[in-house]
Amino acid sequence: MSGANSAASLRPGPVVLFGSGETGPTGRLACERALARFRWPVRVVVLETPAGFQPNSALVAGKIADFFRQRLPNFAPDVTVIPARRRDSELGTNNPALLAPIRRADVIFLGPGSPTYAVKHLAGTLAYRALAARHRQGTTLVLASAAAIAFGTYALPVYEIYKVGDDPHWQPGLDFFGLYGLRVVVVPHWNNREGGDELDTSRCFMGQARWAYLEARLPPGLTVLGIEEQTAALLDFDRGTVDVIGRGAVIVRRDRTERTFDPGETFGLDQLGRWEIPPAGWLPMPESIPELPEPELPAEVVRLVWEREAARRAADWVRADALRAELNRLGYEIQDTRQGPRWRPAGQRYAPFRPVPAPEILPGG
Repeated sequence: MSGANSAASLRPGPVVLFGSGETGPTGRLACERALARFRWPVRVVVLETPAGFQPNSALVAGKIADFFRQRLPNFAPDVTVIPARRRDSELGTNNPALLAPIRRADVIFLGPGSPTYAVKHLAGTLAYRALAARHRQGTTLVLASAAAIAFGTYALPVYEIYKVGDDPHWQPGLDFFGLYGLRVVVVPHWNNREGGDELDTSRCFMGQARWAYLEARLPPGLTVLGIEEQTAALLDFDRGTVDVIGRGAVIVRRDRTERTFDPGETFGLDQLGRWEIPPAGWLPMPESIPELPEPELPAEVVRLVWEREAARRAADWVRADALRAELNRLGYEIQDTRQGPRWRPAGQRYAPFRPVPAPEILPGG
C-alpha cells in the first residue's frame, strides 16, 4: 500500500527538474531521493503528452516506464503509461477515464518531446488540472527535457529556433510554478556541447549570443533556472529548499545577477523568488475524473499464476506455456520480472502490470 502520500497531505510534493540524464545514474539518484518518502509499491504515472506528436511516443514513454521498473526495483514501482497525446482525441488530455490513474499517483513523470507541443496540449486541460491537484496533495512531479521547459512561466521554443530557423522568441508556458507564487523559466542542457568547437549549443542549444538576446526580452523579476547536463534540481516545498543532484551545477539568474550552486549543494527555495503554498482545497481534483477500484485477482487465478511460476523455475516450459494460455483464456496477461510475476487484464494495452499476491502455500511446497 502506498501510504505516505494521500489526498490529506498538507504539503505539496517535490518537483524534480532534469538538465539531462533522467534515465541514467543521475536520474536514478534523484528519483531514489524523491521516492523514498513513499511505501511500496510506488504508483508511477508517465504522461506521453510532450512526445505525443511523434509516431513512436509510446516507445519513448515505454522506455521511461522501463527505467522505473528496472532501475528502481526497491520501490516495486507500479507504472502506468497514459497515452494522452493531444487535447482533441480519444487518447487525449481531456479524456476523464484515461486520466483516472492520476488520482492515485505517487509520482507523475513527463519528459522528452516538444516544449511548445506540451504547452498546447496540456494548458487548461483535465490532465493538467489533475496533475496540479495531485502535486498540491503531495505527489512528486518529475519533469525532464521538454516538460521542464514547458512548465515555466515562458517556454523556450527549442525546435522552432534551433531546427526550423525561427527568430529567437519566447512563448507562454504552463506557468506551473506560478501556482506557488514563483515566476520561473527553466533552461535544461545549460552547458550542452554537442556542437563541439564549431557551434555553441549551450543554453539549451541556443548558444550564448542568442541566449543574451532572449534573456534581454524577459520581464524583470523573473528567475531563470539553468540546469546543467547530467544534473537534477529537486525543489522541496516542505523544507523550502533546492538540492543539486548529479554531476553538474544549477544556475540561478535573476535581474542579470547570477549564482551558481555546485553538485551536492542545497540552497533556499526563496532564491527563485518569493513563494507561498495555497490552501489544499484551492486546487481540487476535477470531479469528472473517476476513482478506479483496486483490482483483485481471484484465488484460483493466483494459484494458476504461481503454478506457472513453479513450472518456470523447474524449466518445464511446456507446462508454463500451457498455463499462460489458460490464464489468457481466463482474461489475464502475465509479465515475468525479477521481482516476481505481474498481471493485468488481457487486451488492455495501456493498463499497468500489478504484482501477483503471494499464495498461502507455494505450489510444490
